[in-house]
Amino acid sequence: MDAQQPAQPLSNAAIDRALEELPGWRREERGIRKRYRCASFLEAVAFVNQVAALAEEAQHHPDIDIRWRNVILFLTTHEAGGVTELDLALARRIEALHSSG
Repeated sequence: MDAQQPAQPLSNAAIDRALEELPGWRREERGIRKRYRCASFLEAVAFVNQVAALAEEAQHHPDIDIRWRNVILFLTTHEAGGVTELDLALARRIEALHSSG
């Protein structure tokens, strides 16, 4: 994607197709959300640190909510007003991270 060109929001159909390959992710408001359950609070915090590293690398940051052993991630592209390929790409990387851990 051209750095000068803003990300464009995807259609609902495109988002739904992509979510078929992202188990547990669902459309909510103008973004996508998933809850991850970890074995302990410390494991949840470690997972968040790994997600933060991916987000920094992508320069695209999720909203993160930690509640004991649960990590809730919400992805949206605020400047586009909805879900873009940036969100789906980060969700895919998070899924790869979670499934390898």
